[in-house]
Amino acid sequence: MNQDNRLLGADFLRATACMGVLLHHLAFRMDMNAVPEAMQPVLRFLVYGSFGVSVFFVLSGFLLARPFWLALDAGKAMPSMRTYALRRLARIVPGFWLALIVSLSLDLMLGGKVLDGERIIRFVAGLLLVSDWHWMTLFPVDNNGPLWSIGFEITSYLLLPIGMAALFAAKARHWPARALWVVVIGLVLVVHWMTVQWAPIDDVERGWDHGLVGGAKAWMPRFNPVGFFAIFAIGGLAAGIQVLVQRHRFIGMDIIGGLAVLTTAVILAVNIGGLSEGFGWLDIPYAFPIMPVAVGVALIALPSSLYLGSILDNPPARFIARISFGIYVWHFLIMWLIEKVIPGSFRTSGETGWATWLETSGLVIAVTLVVATLSFYLLEQPVVRWARKLEYPGRRDEAPAGIKTVS
Repeated sequence: MNQDNRLLGADFLRATACMGVLLHHLAFRMDMNAVPEAMQPVLRFLVYGSFGVSVFFVLSGFLLARPFWLALDAGKAMPSMRTYALRRLARIVPGFWLALIVSLSLDLMLGGKVLDGERIIRFVAGLLLVSDWHWMTLFPVDNNGPLWSIGFEITSYLLLPIGMAALFAAKARHWPARALWVVVIGLVLVVHWMTVQWAPIDDVERGWDHGLVGGAKAWMPRFNPVGFFAIFAIGGLAAGIQVLVQRHRFIGMDIIGGLAVLTTAVILAVNIGGLSEGFGWLDIPYAFPIMPVAVGVALIALPSSLYLGSILDNPPARFIARISFGIYVWHFLIMWLIEKVIPGSFRTSGETGWATWLETSGLVIAVTLVVATLSFYLLEQPVVRWARKLEYPGRRDEAPAGIKTVS
């Protein structure tokens, strides 16, 4: 950590993850035949920015599990579940609900969609934060695909304290407690495997050529809340280890952290040519478990690094990390809207395709940064500050150290 009690490296990883997802969606819009030969490797690499979703889950698990580990090792009671739930809802729900409502409204007004029964069910499932439990509702709206992951994140928020409660009940501390958490991860993987094996989905209109609902059928059951909690739980394990080793600051942590970050880039490069979902062990997405482990190792080492953590957490990275949630929930809708109002904005084939893509991508990034900044300062941060006033008077659970804005 630095003098501000920040978990070094967390801002960099969050900023990289959200920009990776944004660039992933932009790269997918580019006709590779129109890309200059020298730039083709770069564009093919950017396609795998989708793995940033895995980084988000590991990082969230890391930050949210840390107060549990601190309390457990100190022999204290579990952190307040009221405070935990209040902080999670305040951080996620307002920005997500606004993006969800605006997305549906624009789809009805500009997209020519009809508010039929299926669309209502999908929207309500998203509004109630349960869209991750069925393929029909996985994508709450048609014009803002990235909102699919919010339901998975909420489920991970619910499962984390349940798993931690088992450790508190066992009164385990220090390394034995971490070993028990590995057992928890193992049980989660068993449940995921059972889900994939015994929850088949029919092939009727299954596939991305049948729209987002068809795409959801293609993803599921490999994409399921339990499998994503396994990614999240690896972040939780990394937090437990980091708490034990955080006082050991030496140059070796710079080397370990740097190699871990480099490994994440290598993983993306190795996956070029494959599916952007990067199905890994047990068909869990995004190169599981190698990618989450690499991110976890980076989160363990960088806070104890002498130089690298501070270098990576530079002012631009810290700012992008601060507004990252807004970048994630708004960028795809902005792409959709620009395509609607600017004819030919994503016409990326032919001789002018590359220039068109660069111009449109620059516009998308600029507008996204402005909208995300407004979202953070006018909605997200005020709601978080208001919610803090509702916590139990006189009781202050240790907030997740690291990024100053709440995870």
